[in-house]
Amino acid sequence: MNARTLLRLSVTNPASAVYLGLVGASVVFTGVVVLTSSDPGFVGVWPFFFTAPTSLLAAGLIGAVGGLDAPVWLLGAGLAASALIQSLALGATYEGLRGRIRRGRPA
Repeated sequence: MNARTLLRLSVTNPASAVYLGLVGASVVFTGVVVLTSSDPGFVGVWPFFFTAPTSLLAAGLIGAVGGLDAPVWLLGAGLAASALIQSLALGATYEGLRGRIRRGRPA
């Protein structure tokens, strides 16, 4: 598997693009609410929910290694990596199902 195939599976197919757009929109919404509201509440959990379960695993590992002193950028990097991993899995599933549907139709 080369870099072009990984890029195609994780970013450029429709399922992955919609998923990454949803995650990006949740991150932007979280940033806007945090910057404009005096009490943002639990709005910061939505990006983690959209990228669960890999983001929760990454946050747990970062917390286990860094403890409460773990930098915020490290959590952001874990969130981004989780989104890309799940986007790759979603793209591979989409392409697999799309290939089965094409092969299953009579010519």
